[in-house]
Amino acid sequence: MRARDLMRTLTPLGWLTLMAGLLLLILVGRGAGLKWDPFGLQEKRLDAARAEATHATRAADVRRIETVGEAQQAARVEDHHRQTLAVERATVAAVTRARSAEDANNLLEPMRADRLRAHDRELCRLAPDLDGCAAAPESA
Repeated sequence: MRARDLMRTLTPLGWLTLMAGLLLLILVGRGAGLKWDPFGLQEKRLDAARAEATHATRAADVRRIETVGEAQQAARVEDHHRQTLAVERATVAAVTRARSAEDANNLLEPMRADRLRAHDRELCRLAPDLDGCAAAPESA
């Protein structure tokens, strides 16, 4: 009953003074470093921020790894194209020399066999991992 009596006895000016006092008390408490978080919202916000930071770090790591992988793949593709062009040039030169040679229509003779072996050596130099090259691994 005392709360009811208090409500009846306070005038509007009394209520205003009571509210101003509570507000002043809250402000002084905040200034002194006191925090009131009855629902733990601060901790929930902190956990959410930590989870978001962890997610962002992982996403940045993934993007960095993807970028490195793309650069390595581009380098491998460039090497492959360079190697393909070199093989094409060597093959065109060998075919041109073979067709314009005096013995182009004759049966295989030693000079012609030497040209073919030279071309094979050039291919093995450009791609030593091909089957039949000296550096090629033995097939099981």
